[in-house]
Amino acid sequence: MRERGLSEILSGRRLKKILSLLGCGVVAGVVVAAAALPAAAMTGALTTAGMGAFDSLPTDFTSVPAPQSSFIYAADGKTLLAMLYDENRRDVRLSEVAPVMQQAIVASEDTRFYQHNGVDFKGMARALVANNGGDSQGASTLTMQYVRQSAIYSAKTPEDVVAASEKTKARKLREIKLAMALEKKLNKQQILERYLNIAPFGHGAWGIYAASHVYFNKDPKDLTLPEAALLAGLVQAPSVYDPADAAHPEKRDAALKRREHVFDQLVKAHQITAQQADEARKAPLKITDQRPSQGCVSVPYPTLGAGFFCDYLYRWWLEQPAFGADAFERENRLRSGGYTIISSLDMGIQQAMKRNVDAKIKTTDRRALMLSAVEPGTGRVLAMATNRNFSLDTSGNLPNPDSKKTGPGAFPNTTNPLIAGGGGVDGYQAGSTFKMFTMLAALEQGLPLNTVIDAPPVYHSHYPTEGTNCPGTKDWCPKNASATEQGKFDMWTGFGKSVNTFFVPLEERIGAEHVVDVATRLGIQFRSPDDRGLAQDAHTWGAFTLGVSATTPIDLAGAYGTLANDGVHCAPTPIVEIRDSSGKKLDTGKPKCTNAISSDVARAATDAARCPVGDHGGLNQCRGASTASGVAATVGRPVFGKTGTTDTNESATLVASTRQVAVAGMEADPDWPRDPSADHNHVDAAVSETLRDAMAGKPAMDFPPPSSRLAFGK
Repeated sequence: MRERGLSEILSGRRLKKILSLLGCGVVAGVVVAAAALPAAAMTGALTTAGMGAFDSLPTDFTSVPAPQSSFIYAADGKTLLAMLYDENRRDVRLSEVAPVMQQAIVASEDTRFYQHNGVDFKGMARALVANNGGDSQGASTLTMQYVRQSAIYSAKTPEDVVAASEKTKARKLREIKLAMALEKKLNKQQILERYLNIAPFGHGAWGIYAASHVYFNKDPKDLTLPEAALLAGLVQAPSVYDPADAAHPEKRDAALKRREHVFDQLVKAHQITAQQADEARKAPLKITDQRPSQGCVSVPYPTLGAGFFCDYLYRWWLEQPAFGADAFERENRLRSGGYTIISSLDMGIQQAMKRNVDAKIKTTDRRALMLSAVEPGTGRVLAMATNRNFSLDTSGNLPNPDSKKTGPGAFPNTTNPLIAGGGGVDGYQAGSTFKMFTMLAALEQGLPLNTVIDAPPVYHSHYPTEGTNCPGTKDWCPKNASATEQGKFDMWTGFGKSVNTFFVPLEERIGAEHVVDVATRLGIQFRSPDDRGLAQDAHTWGAFTLGVSATTPIDLAGAYGTLANDGVHCAPTPIVEIRDSSGKKLDTGKPKCTNAISSDVARAATDAARCPVGDHGGLNQCRGASTASGVAATVGRPVFGKTGTTDTNESATLVASTRQVAVAGMEADPDWPRDPSADHNHVDAAVSETLRDAMAGKPAMDFPPPSSRLAFGK
């Protein structure tokens, strides 16, 4: 066949014959391309895209999945905490889409979908005639539309994006060839499913799942005829047809007018009757406008305070090599990979923790009361709460208390990771809670719990000065919090009363570097440059046993949870389960546990650590007063833990743990670390009450006793 102009092809009785040949080879491709373009462009199309050009076009259709939203749920797998996405989309199977929605989209966009082979030749001829008459009628089939959208998402360079979306003859020819090839690989149901999942519906909704929820707050399987007809009409021009745009009511009118077209098409296709269409027109149409907000600042339950936990999960994700080579790639995967993330957040414990924090201190208080709960044996972070709002809006924040800084402080609104650390937050001094690591190091070296040290009011150490030097020397001379804390103590009584001049000489005996090593094995991180430097040359870091290193509630809860787990440390994690967009369960996020210390050492330290919180201890060696004697009575279960306070009350800390839950709390001023007003009453009450509430319904489990050798020596 020789090349002809479009008007000649369409003249007379040749049209019918030509259209019958359109599925055949090269000529078919050229004519179809011609029919898909305005008449004025036909000559150029035929000239530049002759037989050889069309034959050389690729037929291999490979596509990258379109971006999908990732959903973060609480540990119950039902409570939605957050959505993260670049495009609000969630793929669903065709069986999860109401049949009336399937019918409506076909009637609206491609009435001959089930008859053609990817290219509707008759439709193209109709469109061409309409275009000649001044109309603007398209002729892209559902298959061709899917090919175009998929090509855009599969583009690897900006040039590829332009090539996939610009209005050119070459692009149209390529779509035709690929659509015909695709229909040989997939059946109609598979193509329709992919189209429904990739199509834009406007108002921030991509794909039928998002559209159903944005406009009607329901799953696609529950769509009714009036709703399905409306949605089907939107894809032609999502920005023009927007029934939820309250600021532009004309867009709603346009969408409803477009719905009339869909009703008419459904009637013509005998999918519904005229009576059903009339009834659908009269049915009330309630558009809910549920455009979802995304990210951790938009958690559905702001009063729950779960934004800080969500942010902790987000930061954790960015550190996982399994999700990409760097933080940028990992974030992109999170926002486009369609993951279903079951987090470790226990709704009951979170509610109790937030309630207990708010009862002790106001949101507007410049001091932050920060709590975290970790599950021994898995490391799962069960709850995180503080008297702050997780928000980017700092316009109403109160003045910064640090006179050297101008502008508002980070309260009551902040997105700083106060509880988990990172992002410039190094943590807070945890005081005497770090004496635990000295006791563990001593036990590892064979010193039993009944090791006695005669503790003086002031101890002349051999460590370099840490701010309190001995007169006439450069040596460090620590003292006790009270003059009554002197005399002979063992590890039970020295830990129970938190005697500084017991633990510094004990640290000297075993070596500060071993103490730091134990803390590191139990998950204590050194975030500040100063702490990292001291940890690398730890043999001179005498003040480490008194908790001068900055830490966080999560690290502390994880460290003490190691003892409750018989010496096996499980790195804190915000994850229970992660599934990808296909439903495959991933290994990333599973508990990462290591044998940090021996079970006997852990049991011995736990027995001594029952003394500070008012528990009797398995060996009944807790004698005299303790630093937080009311904790055991409040919790009502076997419990161990430790308090910690800096010399000038700049921070106050309590860690308390049962076999099942470890809770750590700290109070400090994140904006002004020198604030001397930390209140132990707040911390002790919030931690003990949260642990009590977390243990509700759980059995009381006692701690196994240590060996006689580690308790009383040979």
